[in-house]
Amino acid sequence: MHKQLLVDYMPFEISAHKINESIQKNNGKLIVKGILQRAGAQNQNGRIYPREILQREASQYTDTQIKERRALGELDHPDSSVVNLQNASHNITEMHWDGDDLLGTVEVLGTPSGNILKELFKSGIKLGISSRGLGSVKEIREDDAVEVQDDFELIAFDFVSNPSTHGAFMYPMNEGTDRSKQIEKWSGVDGIINDIMRGD
Repeated sequence: MHKQLLVDYMPFEISAHKINESIQKNNGKLIVKGILQRAGAQNQNGRIYPREILQREASQYTDTQIKERRALGELDHPDSSVVNLQNASHNITEMHWDGDDLLGTVEVLGTPSGNILKELFKSGIKLGISSRGLGSVKEIREDDAVEVQDDFELIAFDFVSNPSTHGAFMYPMNEGTDRSKQIEKWSGVDGIINDIMRGD
């Protein structure tokens, strides 16, 4: 099997109030937290990431990229297996598991792309966070479900404008945050807008 670039999206919403609160409490920096990827569930691209493979890659990513403070991601999805520093907008500062959800803390950088990302957040634009990796897939069911194989390598997490996996969220970080109170379900507004644009 040949490796291909695997890109999968997780949408999230953040309120302007929470963004401003995060910026105030983090000395001007915007720090957000949310689901980066989900194990064991079929996403809207038809792909399933087995828990053990995602766990291995998350652990390796933490030990190399995060600990060395180079877990950079880009604004928009490049068709590349390397992170282009010129487009870097954020840095992942930690990752941990909550059930089958891989959660992470993301620091928005003061780079040109990071400043754009911060302004998009402040304007209430709906974005997604997207995993980028290299690997092969294998069909496991007749309904087009495919499983990501053992050769998968996680490259980065990017912020993108076209999320496709329901149920994920991201919210700004501040001290004493009660996560359960801040979760906002994805509303599917994107799909409605797309239907209108297509004239459906």
